[in-house]
Amino acid sequence: MVLMMKWIVKMIVATLLVAVLLSSSSEVVEGAPQVPCYFIFGDSLVDNGNNNNLNSLAKANYLPYGIDFGGPTGRFSNGKTTVDVITELLGFDGYIPPFSSASEQEILKGVNYASAAAGIREETGRQLGDRISFSGQVQNYQKTVAQLVNILGDENQAANYLSKCIYSIGLGSNDYLNNYFMPQLYSSSREYTPQQYADNLLQAYAQQLRILYNYGARKMALFGVGQIGCSPNELAQNSPDGTTCVEKINSANQIFNNGLKSLVDQLNNQLPDARFTYINTYGVFQDIISNPASYGFRVTNAGCCGIGRNNGQITCLPLQPACGNRREYVFWDAFHPTDAANTIIGRRAYSAQSSSDAYPIDINRLASL
Repeated sequence: MVLMMKWIVKMIVATLLVAVLLSSSSEVVEGAPQVPCYFIFGDSLVDNGNNNNLNSLAKANYLPYGIDFGGPTGRFSNGKTTVDVITELLGFDGYIPPFSSASEQEILKGVNYASAAAGIREETGRQLGDRISFSGQVQNYQKTVAQLVNILGDENQAANYLSKCIYSIGLGSNDYLNNYFMPQLYSSSREYTPQQYADNLLQAYAQQLRILYNYGARKMALFGVGQIGCSPNELAQNSPDGTTCVEKINSANQIFNNGLKSLVDQLNNQLPDARFTYINTYGVFQDIISNPASYGFRVTNAGCCGIGRNNGQITCLPLQPACGNRREYVFWDAFHPTDAANTIIGRRAYSAQSSSDAYPIDINRLASL
């Protein structure tokens, strides 16, 4: 009887072990990301640590930044950025590492090259110190590709691998915020009309996109510029009532965005196997600002931390107390969205909630191509 009981126990243990192995193996299959890698280019909206060791004023490697992320990392938010949300939705195990610290093995799942204060134009953001412009980020990507060629064996294998990856590019905000609409430091607004300036930016932007294409990028999501004229910083400086958005800035942003959307069509037609798409960040933000209560927001015109009118004079100061009800704020500081707002933007970029969110397709469909 004792032997029989031992045998039954062994059979139960064996059965449970098999069940655990089967369930864990199925989880591995289910948990595989949609694409092998994700490459990110941008500014402070998606920087996750590349500026930490630069000689720059544009840094977020101190509290209260990261207060809801386990501590500061260099992200300009209380928590996740839009690309962190997209990384999760694509099914990656962990976030994409910054170029400044990515190991050789980590680059196989992608790299984040974004740099706070960076722009499409080289001079953009110079008053804030060192930053890595769009062309500099593309040069860093070229270095990564050389590493991948060594890891994967040859250029053909690397090209095949990279053709399956998602690339997200979001620059232009600083070319307006820290260039065109800063006439005391930059001459661009005296040299160009808003249309001419947008055309100039888009020409330089397209040049870098073609380099990315020549180095293996095929699935590229281009993020439009948001409503800069509705940021606490602009409301504090240029809004008569601290609530009404600054129309001349938003109007200029829309000219750029319309050109970027047209560029998607142009490049899709010109470059074989290219799959460009446009993410309407401006429209999503407009929806949030217009209907805050439907998203759980209460404060749309002030930063959760900061100083001065609208908490919009500068970014959060080191160890400055932040608001307690962060989920109710659209903006974290003078310029950047909260984790809650980033989550909405990231989700709608990945899976369009309305037909205007992405053109011609959202990131989920882009990944499946």
